Amino acid sequence: QKILEKYHDLFRLQWEGVIGNMSAPSQAEWEQLLTNCSAFLFYGMERFMSHVLLDWLVAVNIPKCRLVILLDLVRSQQSHQRITNSDSHKSCVRIALERPAETAVLLSLTGVGSVIIPQWYTSLEENAERLETLFENLLSFGKTTGQTVRVLQR
Repeated sequence: QKILEKYHDLFRLQWEGVIGNMSAPSQAEWEQLLTNCSAFLFYGMERFMSHVLLDWLVAVNIPKCRLVILLDLVRSQQSHQRITNSDSHKSCVRIALERPAETAVLLSLTGVGSVIIPQWYTSLEENAERLETLFENLLSFGKTTGQTVRVLQR
């Protein structure tokens, strides 16, 4: 929340979505947010794809969305239990499609221009640092997505 407030004035367009512990978005909310945005940010627990219906994603076309930033792969005991219960009802192939590289490919196939996603499990604090770096470079310094990713890699 603090990072969003800090960079609020640099957002050129309307910022909307679900923040904090308001509620878990429904599938309809995920669909609306992804199909009506020019950029999409997910900052949350476990794998982003565990929150979205795969059947919907592979059938949708979202070319208006130029950038997806997924700051996921954070694990707590509670989130691990939720994902373990969820995964027990999925095939191995379905679970494999939720990995970072596969997620990036699926989003690219729907028309998303760029995808930024971590490859390994991390902490909320590390993702907050990444978000700060992303916003600082993209919004304050006006760097391209590629230049910003290079900063993150360092």
